[in-house]
Amino acid sequence: MKDDAATPAPADLEIKDAQLIFNRVWRGLEAELGRERLRFPKELILLGGAPGSGKGTNTAFIRKVRGIASEPIVISQLLDSPEARRIKARGGMVGDEEVLRLLLLELLKPSYRDSALLDGFPRTTVQVECLKMFYDQMVVLRREFSNTAKAHHFKQPTFHIMVLFVDEAESVARQLRRGQESLRQNAEVRQSGVGELEEERATDSDPELARNRYRIFKEKTFDALVSLKQIFHYHFINAQAAIEVVQGNIIRELEYQSSLELDPRTYDTLRHVPLADEVVLYARQELVNRLDGYQVERADLFEAVVEFIQTKMMPIIQRYAVSGRATVNSEDRIFTDPVALAMLIDVFSERGFRATVDIHRQEIPERFDLETGQIETRQKRVYRISVFFEGSKIRRG
Repeated sequence: MKDDAATPAPADLEIKDAQLIFNRVWRGLEAELGRERLRFPKELILLGGAPGSGKGTNTAFIRKVRGIASEPIVISQLLDSPEARRIKARGGMVGDEEVLRLLLLELLKPSYRDSALLDGFPRTTVQVECLKMFYDQMVVLRREFSNTAKAHHFKQPTFHIMVLFVDEAESVARQLRRGQESLRQNAEVRQSGVGELEEERATDSDPELARNRYRIFKEKTFDALVSLKQIFHYHFINAQAAIEVVQGNIIRELEYQSSLELDPRTYDTLRHVPLADEVVLYARQELVNRLDGYQVERADLFEAVVEFIQTKMMPIIQRYAVSGRATVNSEDRIFTDPVALAMLIDVFSERGFRATVDIHRQEIPERFDLETGQIETRQKRVYRISVFFEGSKIRRG
């Protein structure tokens, strides 16, 4: 008689497989490159979705909303071996270890320094467990190098899981429609000799293969992605609506929240500064990098600037909240360091304000020499700080 208690559950076996796979890949990277060169992006958006859910259509839109300059990493394009193509043509998936190894090597490229969008990862429970271990290793690297000159290369990781979902009937219909459009396009290209041939997938011309591809997604990929809901930032997008509605939902889901993305130490320094409704998205990544750099490299000055904003400026800004503009004049010596002015402007930008600083210099007489008639002066510096923001909307009858 078998002892059922001694037989590992399938989930336990998958976790052990993931540990073996991840450790082999990670040790290989360490041996080949060294730990100090394992510099991965701060932010990863992992885009998953049912077949026909619009991942390709919405990828460029997500990159624009999030300010991601690098090209998306499409896992299916990374796996371009003949065997991989045969597996994909049958609606199956390529081995997890090969996927992980190629993905991590790609993420180490300089073009993905700040952020990357991944299309098609993770797709299995093993890949999910590898993703968790990858995140943990990024945190370990950050701690290891936090007090070194290389700290800015090892950022606090932020992972977003985004799932575009359609039901089976819609998925199959879209796959078959895509297949028909590809056949028509390719027929015109072959006849005219103008244009490029599109990929003709077996799953886009056979209803049963299309249904099988959806079921693989639902039974493996979808459940794997949902399991990450309690660990990373999770975004579920109903992709059956019109494209305008879907993209509106994407914007709301990816709305920037500094409390979730800044290094925890940086956020602790900034948390008493009121948060404006919106942040300037076009410079978000560079701004976050600068703020994290201030916290690591000039922590005392950074905290002094934040204290100045809280105690000297916020009361005046709140007094003029209706107008959306406030001006503060200061002679505080903290601003003799030009980095302090840059910090002040960046802090206001991160909180959703716009700040400008004008420096007025004035010669103040201090001593008059009766014998020579010479007047000794000192230079007085007045920093005129203007802060702009969206004022209160007053209803007029």
